[in-house]
Amino acid sequence: MTSSSHRVQGLNNDEVAADWPPISTADIGWLSARYPQLGEHSAPRWHSPRPLSAAAIVDGTHGAVFIKRHHHSVRSAACLQEEHRFIAHLAHAGVPVVQVLASADGQTAVEHDQWTFELHAVGAGDDLYRDAVSWSLLTDVGQARQAGRALAQLHRASASFHAPQRSTHLLVARDELIRADDPIAAIKADLPARPGLARYLARIPWEAQLRRHVLTWHAGLAKRLRDEPALWAHNDWHVSNLLWRDGQVSTVLDFGLASPTSALFDLATAIERNAVAWLELERGSDAVRIDIALALLDGYRQVLPLSSTRVHLLADLLPMVHFDFALSEVEYFEGVTGSTANADVAWQPFMLGHPAWFHSAPGQALLQALHAAA
Repeated sequence: MTSSSHRVQGLNNDEVAADWPPISTADIGWLSARYPQLGEHSAPRWHSPRPLSAAAIVDGTHGAVFIKRHHHSVRSAACLQEEHRFIAHLAHAGVPVVQVLASADGQTAVEHDQWTFELHAVGAGDDLYRDAVSWSLLTDVGQARQAGRALAQLHRASASFHAPQRSTHLLVARDELIRADDPIAAIKADLPARPGLARYLARIPWEAQLRRHVLTWHAGLAKRLRDEPALWAHNDWHVSNLLWRDGQVSTVLDFGLASPTSALFDLATAIERNAVAWLELERGSDAVRIDIALALLDGYRQVLPLSSTRVHLLADLLPMVHFDFALSEVEYFEGVTGSTANADVAWQPFMLGHPAWFHSAPGQALLQALHAAA
């Protein structure tokens, strides 16, 4: 499974061998018979350093084409089409999303051997953060404010999109556990259908660890979230998933984590992704950019006002917003790539470490600033 020659970003901001081989000429040859956008001699000119799938930009018949390839155990064609329908809705509403390309027979995702492929046009704008890892800081306050505005505009368009929950837990950000009155019971109910996660949790005192380190932040959240409408959201609003032109967001990329969560969940995720340097917490107060968090919130409220009650809820949601996705990463590494070491990283510094950081002085300062902004 591992490709030793292709290097990608590791979980500790290092460079590691890829779990998945890079997009090959054989992949492109198979796809070119099905996608008229690909030429007979298309070849990769860039390989993505992202670790959870393989992706490349190739030269097509009328410009560059972005190819993304998933293992079939992570994404089926039907599962990918769930997010593609969401993207199509947003495009129709005028949100500047990346264009999903259809094959000659009209399919936006195709399966071949052990792989599932999707093709996109290359978005308009400058990829200012192409090589930024998902836990790196957004450093420009003006960009943060514009990113907040763009997220609110996406939510405004998303309000008229209605579709069921995603058909997978793997590498999707969901919020059912946060909304659950008893998250422990909800996890137990899911385990028969999630053998990789069940195998990992069977080896550790997970219930006690969650109660001690995570669920102290959950008290009262489920009740307060009952009035928060479900909304299909991007759920990975990091600046590396945005293209820019003239200081504005010109294209929104990568809807792989999208699902029906809520507007506050998506905004809290944006703050967590962009305002905290999770891989550099040893920097203390320098590992958090409160001004970036407040700019994201300010830009959002310029488009969609938020009551003080909802801003307080946003702040209280922040230490829990990673909860479902951390479990999905544990499940992916244990059940798909077979890396218990990476699953340990997803469990210890991610699942348990993120909420613990919010008890620190820098974490408390961020939460207090958000509450004050209400």
